Amino acid sequence: MEEIPNGACLQLGIGGMPNAVGSLIAKSDLKDLGVHTEMYVDAFVDIAEAGKITGAHKAIDKGRQVYGFGAGTKKLYDYLNNNPACMSAPVSYTNDVRVVAQLDNFMSINNAVDIDLFGQVSSESSGIKHISGAGGQLDFVMGAYLSKGGKSFICCSSTFKTKDGELKSRILPTLHPGSIVTDSRANTHFLVTEYGKVNLKGLNTWQRAEAIISIAHPQFRDELIKEAEKMKIWRRSNNR
Repeated sequence: MEEIPNGACLQLGIGGMPNAVGSLIAKSDLKDLGVHTEMYVDAFVDIAEAGKITGAHKAIDKGRQVYGFGAGTKKLYDYLNNNPACMSAPVSYTNDVRVVAQLDNFMSINNAVDIDLFGQVSSESSGIKHISGAGGQLDFVMGAYLSKGGKSFICCSSTFKTKDGELKSRILPTLHPGSIVTDSRANTHFLVTEYGKVNLKGLNTWQRAEAIISIAHPQFRDELIKEAEKMKIWRRSNNR
């Protein structure tokens, strides 16, 4: 929340996490926000009804909430129906990196399945276990990276529980074999878990590993450090 300025243009991805962030935005003091997104979700309705969305600062499609498709509850469909403030456009337009880059202070907020210590993000599979398609995540990550004042956030819980109740880390030394890389390490900007946020832009490999481990679940940090040492991406100077 503290990274989002007034007048920012928002993109929210699929899932509970982007909607949760959207609910926080709706309750915030932010104003004059814009919308340019592939998927229009319920949180945008909450933000709009709270009076936060005007689109006044958008360089293109000023005053219009631009989206590729809507998916949510009846509240969302009722809001979109015959609403001149909302503009449905082809995905070839909404997800075009060159279009997104024209929107200053573009904020891309998306979920992930696994992240490794190089900063590679898998949002589609865990190993060969298929979970989702590519969607527009990389389009918006790159568009936000190129936007003046833009930021992309990959947000996820640091852990998950298996069916047997075992706690597993989403932050891994390397992605599971067969995992699909949705966002390459060169394009990953902010990573966020419940333990904080880190900006990976411009960091070298060992700085990146240290930053990512700092937002892993404390139970797994020592093991991640050991693995980073084996991979030769951890320096003694990192130890404090």
